[in-house]
Amino acid sequence: MRDQPVPRALIILVGIAGTVITLFGLREVASIAGPVVLALVLVIAVSPVRAWLHDRRAPIWLQVAVPFLIVVLVLLGMAGILTISATQLASLLPTYTPQFKQVLTDAQNFAVTHGLSNDMIDKGVQAFDPGKIFGLAQTLLGSLIGVLSSLFLIVVLLLAMSLDAPRTARILSTGQGRRPQLVTALDEFASKTRRYLIVSTVFGLINAVLDVIALSVLSVPLPLLWGVLSLIANYIPNIGFVIGLLPPAMLALLDGGVKTMILVIAAYIVINVVTQSFILPKYLGDAVGLSTTMTLVSLIVWAFVLGPLGAILAIPLSLLARALLIDSDPSAGWAAALISGEPPGNSGSKPRAR
Repeated sequence: MRDQPVPRALIILVGIAGTVITLFGLREVASIAGPVVLALVLVIAVSPVRAWLHDRRAPIWLQVAVPFLIVVLVLLGMAGILTISATQLASLLPTYTPQFKQVLTDAQNFAVTHGLSNDMIDKGVQAFDPGKIFGLAQTLLGSLIGVLSSLFLIVVLLLAMSLDAPRTARILSTGQGRRPQLVTALDEFASKTRRYLIVSTVFGLINAVLDVIALSVLSVPLPLLWGVLSLIANYIPNIGFVIGLLPPAMLALLDGGVKTMILVIAAYIVINVVTQSFILPKYLGDAVGLSTTMTLVSLIVWAFVLGPLGAILAIPLSLLARALLIDSDPSAGWAAALISGEPPGNSGSKPRAR
């Protein structure tokens, strides 16, 4: 008796059910999964340093220690800056209560002179809550501070992954003959993630420095904090620019008025358009391999699973999922084309970024 083929609808439903169970399972252990993914991404980011030392026949302990120390120093510096800046923000916000009330009064007077009803004004006042805008920044920064506060766990994970990195590289190279598709997919994942992180970090730092200079010139309080927020938000696809812009623009409104707010918005737009729209694509190119729709979906999904940290790591997480589920399967070329938004003939045919 011939085996009956499994209905495609059943395969799709089982796949969806498995995905939902996996995502909700990860959400339940987000406090552990987040640091693990962060440590993995950081180890991948500094792997060129280890490779450079390996090519120069440096001792194994040096190949492990140098990348490890680089990551730890960056984490400690970031944790210090975020903690101090967030404390300053928490102490500064209550001092702007009178300015906030004056802004609302001016807005109400302007609305009344232009014929808006009191009901519409009241609804607008209720909807306008700068605390929510600053709360967005505090949530993002607080989430990262919360992860960085688990420095012991992260450091232990980084040390373990750094120690295993040379052996893992050798094991993957020996597996090229047995599972070439999987090894190639993991290699592509590491390469794309590294390039994405390095290029995004470089341009994020450029954006942050320019933002800090612009905010300092305009006398907006806490320019360093907003520069750090701009750097972090640079890793969030699609909406990162808005997240980085809203809090300093609102603080500029409360501190310097409408003119200062408009100047802050204009400065951010000019800086973002020049760096993100004209310069960044030339260096990043198609390294991510995700369409605009898939990038937005990945942002929503990973933010739901891991919180704000998931939004920051959305692209690396999606690249890892693609490598394990799609790129490692020789028959999934059509799925790779759908995700990347490229025709099947072009998908995967481009040279790997080094």
